[in-house]
Amino acid sequence: MRRASVAMALALGFTGAARAQDFYSGHFSEQGGEAIYKGVCQGCHMPDGKGAAGAGAYPALAGDPRLASGAYAAVVVGRGQKAMPTFGDSLTDTQIAAVVNYIRSTFGNHYPDKVTPETVKALRPPSP
Repeated sequence: MRRASVAMALALGFTGAARAQDFYSGHFSEQGGEAIYKGVCQGCHMPDGKGAAGAGAYPALAGDPRLASGAYAAVVVGRGQKAMPTFGDSLTDTQIAAVVNYIRSTFGNHYPDKVTPETVKALRPPSP
């Protein structure tokens, strides 16, 4: 089973069509903004939120003026953007609000207004 998963991951990676959703179809169990960031986000955005460059470019969250809009951050986490996969199917409204509030109040960001789960729900695309 594990070999098949690794083979599929490698095949998808070599075709350039790999996305987080292709490898993970469940829900993240982490609760609280810091735990979600550490368990889900920091692999790309780094523990200090400064992002990374190399095989891909992962933008810095530290001091990011776009985070002034909590709605912007919630939409990016929920729907994805460019190389960032969508996490809307894997995180609840409460989890998205928690991680957005965490990144908006750490890494040199000081945005005091809070995103609520209700805000996240309203920003989700309509169900088909």
